[in-house]
Amino acid sequence: MMPNRQAPSRRGHTQHPAHRPGRNPLSGLLAAALLTLGASAALPVQAQTTFDVIGPHEYDLPIDFKPFNVFVQYAYLQRNKRAFDNDGDRVRGSDSEAIVGLSKYVRFWTPDFNRNIGLAWEVIVPEISIRNDRNNSHASGLGDPMTGFAIWYKPRPDITLGFQSFLQIPAGSSEVSDKNWKNLSSLFWDWRLTDKLGWTADAGFVFQGDRTDDIRPGHSFHTNHRLGYRATPLLEPFLALDYERSKSTSTVDGGHVLDGGIGLMFHTFDNQSITLRYSHSISGENHSVNDSFNIKYAYVW
Repeated sequence: MMPNRQAPSRRGHTQHPAHRPGRNPLSGLLAAALLTLGASAALPVQAQTTFDVIGPHEYDLPIDFKPFNVFVQYAYLQRNKRAFDNDGDRVRGSDSEAIVGLSKYVRFWTPDFNRNIGLAWEVIVPEISIRNDRNNSHASGLGDPMTGFAIWYKPRPDITLGFQSFLQIPAGSSEVSDKNWKNLSSLFWDWRLTDKLGWTADAGFVFQGDRTDDIRPGHSFHTNHRLGYRATPLLEPFLALDYERSKSTSTVDGGHVLDGGIGLMFHTFDNQSITLRYSHSISGENHSVNDSFNIKYAYVW
């Protein structure tokens, strides 16, 4: 899972479908490929909210299918020029700039004991570069890797319901590691409202251990929503809404942020897709202002 919001500030300072008629089975596998399963977990000086990389069809997943593999490459550019203070006002941010890549491999299968559920296991490795021209500093390296599972079922052909849980391991490069263990667990769902309109979303928590630098980050809640409209066989524009709230601790102020975004998904081939999105914060408190450009490429085999 991938990067998360800005490193917390210390107190006293102002952060697939089921097989439906007329659908190509590979299109369903591609939808499964877009299962993020956590593309936003933990990264210093990062403003994006947890799981905010999801796109349309992210959880539009199949049941009763043959095993398959997925590779997804995420990348985004985030500029931390502004931040929300204790009163929710926009003030000058850190002026840092983060370029992040997230390489993900996922294995999907249906268990023989119950063909009406789906399972997935994945591994994600972040590649991180953070630059700050204000103080002429730079940090880069591999971020903390993440691994975990997802399970889902379809109560009816147009709805998917599931649960996912991931462990993030503090084994990344010292310059970009958060240096603590994390668990990201959430419920997710997808509802194909019509043949062209779909809503995919999740809601869950991030539980964190203490860091080695005596900072005690607070647990946080997040929810992410995507409303997409399949305008043509190739193009699917969508709206994005992301929210996150973190608790206060003895060393860290709590905060929250609400982000809005607009994007476009290109259904380029039956087994591939490209998704572009711009995201910006609407309101918040003790959190960086999200100002990011995002891209995602998915390949199924």
